[in-house]
Amino acid sequence: MSLFGTDGVRGLANGPLTAELALTLAQATAVVLGQGRIAEARRATGRRLTAVVARDPRVSGQFLSAAVEAGLASSGVDVLDAGTLPTPAAAFLIGDVDADFGVMISASHNPAPDNGIKIFARGGVKLPDAVERRIEEAMAGEKLRPTGGDVGRVVRFSDAEDRYVLHLLASLPHRLDGLHVVLDCAHGAASGVSPETFRNAGAKVTVIGNDPDGLNINDGYGSTHLEKLSAEVVRVGADVGIAHDGDADRCLAVDAEGRIIDGDQIMAILAVAMRDRGQLHRDTLVATVMSNLGLHRAMHAQGIQVETTAVGDRYVLERMTEGRYSLGGEQSGHLIMSAFATTGDGLLTGLHLCAEMARQRKSLAELASVMTVFPQVLVNVRGVERSRATAPDVAAAVAEAERELGESGRVLLRPSGTELMVRVMVEAADEATATRIAEQLAAVVRG
Repeated sequence: MSLFGTDGVRGLANGPLTAELALTLAQATAVVLGQGRIAEARRATGRRLTAVVARDPRVSGQFLSAAVEAGLASSGVDVLDAGTLPTPAAAFLIGDVDADFGVMISASHNPAPDNGIKIFARGGVKLPDAVERRIEEAMAGEKLRPTGGDVGRVVRFSDAEDRYVLHLLASLPHRLDGLHVVLDCAHGAASGVSPETFRNAGAKVTVIGNDPDGLNINDGYGSTHLEKLSAEVVRVGADVGIAHDGDADRCLAVDAEGRIIDGDQIMAILAVAMRDRGQLHRDTLVATVMSNLGLHRAMHAQGIQVETTAVGDRYVLERMTEGRYSLGGEQSGHLIMSAFATTGDGLLTGLHLCAEMARQRKSLAELASVMTVFPQVLVNVRGVERSRATAPDVAAAVAEAERELGESGRVLLRPSGTELMVRVMVEAADEATATRIAEQLAAVVRG
């Protein structure tokens, strides 16, 4: 089984994800990403390679980042230690200082005992599968062993946060003056930088989930737990609530009444705004197969094309890069604005969403009305082989469900990439119909 998953190497810290593994992975990364024309040119001029390393506030991030930095420095790579920062900040900084690559220590929205190692190539882009395989193979091979003055240095990246904040503020089409924003930072990596940035953009800010202790990340707060944010927005009479996850590469929102605005709705709002400003390349939005049918309907009505990919922001980014598209993302709140970021950026997304509220002088509910959300029911059928998703009896049941739904819904069966499980997703004009058809199809999948 591959060491790398859909978003780096992830697991229980000090379980499968040990300091030894982190060090060896860093050494292998130096071997593989230290190759190439630019790296050779730098060495020819006597310069060492440079890597940016950052982490979220999990307590295990301390020893894992130390191990990664040791592995890189022992391989002759200079390390810029950016401390605790969001994943998209690390990605931005790699390009901003022209580093050769970077490493982010985070398990995103997972609970505190987990952690992960995400590797970014030059420019702050995620690694292709083929490069990840080469790094995994290199873990068993010879390492770089410079001595004396050729070993790498580890230095504090003292202005990392300032660079990122200035970048975010420079991206805004409109200031946030007059808006009252509640931020839920998930006790994560954005706990310091997000409130600072929103205030600098002109918003009145109330913050929850901004007291990380290394163990409370994502615990009852953040984009996977929106109840507290909804309640706080209503309690203080704010205009909008913005929720990040642990490493702040996601953004979900709630309106002034505490109603959830998901990633599909945020994409719809931003796509229309960018189209109107001539910034939506080829009037196209990139979304995944899990995006709501309502998004497709709304974009069609606006004359915007939607291209779909497999689930995962890396696949969204690949399609965006191929087509040079400017906006894409997932229902979960991973949104990529390619003019400003190489990965999902929850702060960037939240800022631009609020900027549209301020620019158009409309409430979030008014902006979100561009899209009608179809009820979506997801049933996970566990303990079945992936092949059940395309078995003849299942295909016949899906065809019958699609005939019943017509243009008022859709069906998607998706085998899990990591478990013996098939996911059955049904959208319909009403929740009762979606639930009934999803349960019928799940029964057929179970056989």
